[in-house]
Amino acid sequence: MYKVYGSVTSRAFRVLWMLEEIGEPYDYIKAGPRSEAVTALNPSGKIPVLTDGNVVITDSTAILTYLADKHRKLTFPAGTIERAHQDALTHAILDELDAVLWTAARHGFVLPEEHRVPDVKPSLKWEFARNLDRLADRMAGPFLQGEQMTIADIIATHCLNWAIGAKFPVENEKMNAYAKAMRSRDAFKRVRGLDDA
Repeated sequence: MYKVYGSVTSRAFRVLWMLEEIGEPYDYIKAGPRSEAVTALNPSGKIPVLTDGNVVITDSTAILTYLADKHRKLTFPAGTIERAHQDALTHAILDELDAVLWTAARHGFVLPEEHRVPDVKPSLKWEFARNLDRLADRMAGPFLQGEQMTIADIIATHCLNWAIGAKFPVENEKMNAYAKAMRSRDAFKRVRGLDDA
């Protein structure tokens, strides 16, 4: 059985949501970054960590891709044009949304105080809004690529939720409606309630 190490308030949410969507059983081990349980599996101490038997996989996107390919769900087949578009979309979201939010987090509380540049946040908010508008223009249907949900939707929705928590305005109406629909999914709600269980 899969084991997921991390927390619902971290990128581990993506992995937990994926597993709920595809109906695969897992154990959720609530663990913070650099905790003993995590560093025993990932020397960097970063979460999430997925174990599949004796195999350890790190990085949320790598984990999502592994699960999607292994179970042939929430992905287009490797070697297809649709998969190339999916991969391009996934990398765009990581570069243009996730990286912007992570930069804000680093300069807000992650880096040692003497290395933080708080004045960068307004620029990051502007960049995030611009990039979100571009993503909305690429959206092809109820999901980012049209009628089929993929791992890109999980990452994008997670970034939209992260933006709210980081006080990044999400003013694009199309993306707000998209995020609301994604949050209404049963699998999403089940993950939200994990820490209450």
